[in-house]
Amino acid sequence: MLQEWQEKFYLNFIKDERWRFIWDGLKVTLQVTFLAVLIGIVLGLLVAIVRSTYDKTGKLRILNLLCKLYLTVIRGTPVVVQLLIIYFVIFASVSVDKIIVAVMAFGFNSGAYVAEVFRSGIMSIDNGQMEAGRSLGFTYSQTMFYIVMPQAFKNVLPALGNEFIVLLKETSVSGYIALEDLTKGGDIIRSRTYDAFMPLIAVAVIYLVMVMIFTKLVNMLERRLRNSDH
Repeated sequence: MLQEWQEKFYLNFIKDERWRFIWDGLKVTLQVTFLAVLIGIVLGLLVAIVRSTYDKTGKLRILNLLCKLYLTVIRGTPVVVQLLIIYFVIFASVSVDKIIVAVMAFGFNSGAYVAEVFRSGIMSIDNGQMEAGRSLGFTYSQTMFYIVMPQAFKNVLPALGNEFIVLLKETSVSGYIALEDLTKGGDIIRSRTYDAFMPLIAVAVIYLVMVMIFTKLVNMLERRLRNSDH
């Protein structure tokens, strides 16, 4: 029994250095996730500012309508469909790196959810904070940037951490455009060894370990933020 498992391990990972499919796929997965999170945070922050400004002042009506359209479309369609549309429709006649396509798709998708996270954080700040800033001579933009946003950002940091974890797992569909991410790496090994159990279990374990690590970091961040409030 043990010898059989050793042979399977050798066949799936050691022979022809097949472990490199897992290692290279892991690097691609982390690269796509980190870059997509950055795009999601920037895009989500801009959308949240527009939406909350409209809610508070009634200004930016046209931009608010565009933001609502963006949120409706992105949140109402599966991320894998968005990924396929960007790759096979938008960039159909252009040669573009698959990593860039994946980063764009997951970044735009993440931005829609991050926007609502930021918006809830901004709307949770008491209106008295805005009035206090205006009474000090700050413009609306200055008050939002220097007073409201730092408090809102602190409130939503744990939620942003959870969004990163969700996005990490969502990138597993990158194989639909033949991007060799972690999941695709395991599937390539399966296609060459005709053994699905070991490579796919290895992929699942790696995802689980990463999620546990990032969950621990998010929990530590939440405790630190709670302690800083006392």
